[in-house]
Amino acid sequence: MLAALPLLACTNFSPDARRASADAMALAHGWRPLRLATREFVLAAYAPSPARPGETLAVYIEGDGLAWLSPSRPSDDPTPLRPLALELALRHDRGTAVYLARPCQYVEAAERRGCEPAFWTDRRFADAVVAATSEAIDALMQRLQARRLVLVGYSGGGAVAALVAARRHDVVRLVTVAGNLAPRQWAQQHELAPLTGSLDPGDAWRALQDIPQYHLVGAEDSNVTPELAAAFAARFPAGKRPPVEVVEGATHTCCWADKWPALLPQAVP
Repeated sequence: MLAALPLLACTNFSPDARRASADAMALAHGWRPLRLATREFVLAAYAPSPARPGETLAVYIEGDGLAWLSPSRPSDDPTPLRPLALELALRHDRGTAVYLARPCQYVEAAERRGCEPAFWTDRRFADAVVAATSEAIDALMQRLQARRLVLVGYSGGGAVAALVAARRHDVVRLVTVAGNLAPRQWAQQHELAPLTGSLDPGDAWRALQDIPQYHLVGAEDSNVTPELAAAFAARFPAGKRPPVEVVEGATHTCCWADKWPALLPQAVP
């Protein structure tokens, strides 16, 4: 996040520019933007056009985005500087996939109901966020006539994906990439204030224990470290612990998109 501060003076830092960049990236692959109204928020998504119905739908959930401008100043708009989950989704070649942003990312001013900074800072994994994400997924599944669900979450989107999976009965695979699956330990590790109002995926281990899972973490990731992924897996009984793969040469952002075609067959068999 701090590395992004020099971009404050750049035109590309504006939410409109970030949204336009993602639109262009999606359009180049034949995907179009969608808006999904839920009770609490309007969520942005990208999906192939024309729609590609299928029995199983893979939903890629974005990370936390630009949550903070400084250690004491929240961002006005959490739209990511780089939509890494979108980059992964556009490389998905194992059936039907869509991309789902987090609340308040990529939406315009008129669509920003419910958008308080708490929902991308302390309450980024709150019940309202999880519920809205699940509502949006319902709409995507109906649109694409899907009955089974694969959830792929990047960074903080991994926490949201896990929390959503714990509430549903149609998830056949949970995959995270550099996923923040132990937010309490993450805050302690970085000497940050607790994410008050957020849920912790590890607390939902009972609901998750029978869902096939696969968690990828970068060996060089200093943000969400391999130790945090191991801490999440350790919450499960010995015979139910989900696999964690430590990927050599990967950091929190590098080089997941480039590695994804090789990792995908194992992540989503």
